Amino acid sequence: MKTVDLNADVGEGFGRYQCGDDEAMLSIVSSANVACGAHAGDPEIMATTFRIAKERGVAVGAHPGFPDLWGFGRRRIPFTTGEIERLVAYQVGAAMALAVYSGHRISYVKAHGALANIAELDRDVAGALARAVRALDPKLIFLGSARSEQLRAAEEFHLTSISEIYADRSYSKDGTLVPRGTPGAVIEDSTVAAARVLKMIQTGAIITVTGERLPTVIGSICVHGDSPHAIQTAKRVRAALENAGVSISAFS
Repeated sequence: MKTVDLNADVGEGFGRYQCGDDEAMLSIVSSANVACGAHAGDPEIMATTFRIAKERGVAVGAHPGFPDLWGFGRRRIPFTTGEIERLVAYQVGAAMALAVYSGHRISYVKAHGALANIAELDRDVAGALARAVRALDPKLIFLGSARSEQLRAAEEFHLTSISEIYADRSYSKDGTLVPRGTPGAVIEDSTVAAARVLKMIQTGAIITVTGERLPTVIGSICVHGDSPHAIQTAKRVRAALENAGVSISAFS
């Protein structure tokens, strides 16, 4: 029986503003990527999310992004690699502290939004992420996009890495995510998303919008928690995998 992790982005509200149904999502996934206060999140939301995740037996990771509340971390900001390294260290450190405060612990790091998209292809930015993680705790796992520079940087800096695919995003011919705003970039039909994920797990490959199958190791599957269809997609992905004999378990 194959085992794979199912993760989601959570804790992405801010103050009085709620984003996604974290309570429901934390009953479905095995790992949760918790916003660290830059693109979303705040100390109250972080502490609550870590506490609930601990109660549900869900592993937690820090989900650092660009400091961009207005753009939800999905706008590219021209920071230097040194600035990125320190921004990531700052956010992961905050997440580690609040996780301990809440009785849990951070076991991995996954970049968010535009920061992750840049690091997918830019080796220097990917290296900045890896250096920040290693400096804080070299035992932290680096969760990165399949076939990306993130995973190569993790190997260079002697970090354990996990390769991830997305349930609700389409892939371009080169294996990168289709840019948001492009028709079909976000997969809104949860049935289609679940069937596609199962096929990628069974074939050990990313399946692109043009039909290519790009071989890759798959250790984790992500569902974006801010999507209107997030809960339904997560439920159907999990059900499809388990019905096919795939076990869901946190990699950490």
